[in-house]
Amino acid sequence: MDESQVVDSLAALAHPLRLRIFRALVVAGPEGLTPGVMAEALETANTTLSFHLKELTHSGLVTQERASRNLVYRAAFDRMNSLLGYMTQNCCAGAACEVTDVSCKSC
Repeated sequence: MDESQVVDSLAALAHPLRLRIFRALVVAGPEGLTPGVMAEALETANTTLSFHLKELTHSGLVTQERASRNLVYRAAFDRMNSLLGYMTQNCCAGAACEVTDVSCKSC
């Protein structure tokens, strides 16, 4: 993944509704979701959802497929993993990274 693709992906996620849409598609897994289901679950208008899905699709983070009379949107897991890989490629200067959650009482 090159730097311009990373910027496009991060820009697409830099909107609260687009981030919620993407997270919903990640949760849905490979089966994906139709716009109607997403609009209802996210409590947003179809036109608003359509605009944001277009942006996510353009960034490569979401794919669209026609299944009979419906469109099905899916998270592009390969692109998501490439983005995460790019972001963590040189994490901690090659040393093992330790993540601590100070809010976790059982950790």
